[in-house]
Amino acid sequence: MNKTELVGEVAKVLGAKKKAQAAVDCVFSTITAALENKDTVSIAGFGTFKVMKREARKARNPQTGEEITVRAKNVPKFSPGKALKDAVDR
Repeated sequence: MNKTELVGEVAKVLGAKKKAQAAVDCVFSTITAALENKDTVSIAGFGTFKVMKREARKARNPQTGEEITVRAKNVPKFSPGKALKDAVDR
């Protein structure tokens, strides 16, 4: 399912595609803004979005074999909740 299909499913509940688009966009932008501020977003029964720090590391360029340094960075992480895990494992 992609974003357009998700909006379509939400529109079935709300009855208007424009409202569904606004709702989906609002959820995504709110989660993104929280993660930008290094906050954690927990949705009961679904899961938790959080920011993890990935340390700098050494890697190799596969074409040349040259060793390079990959900089440290923050990355988003999603941990599914028990209800989501159980729903997928049926």
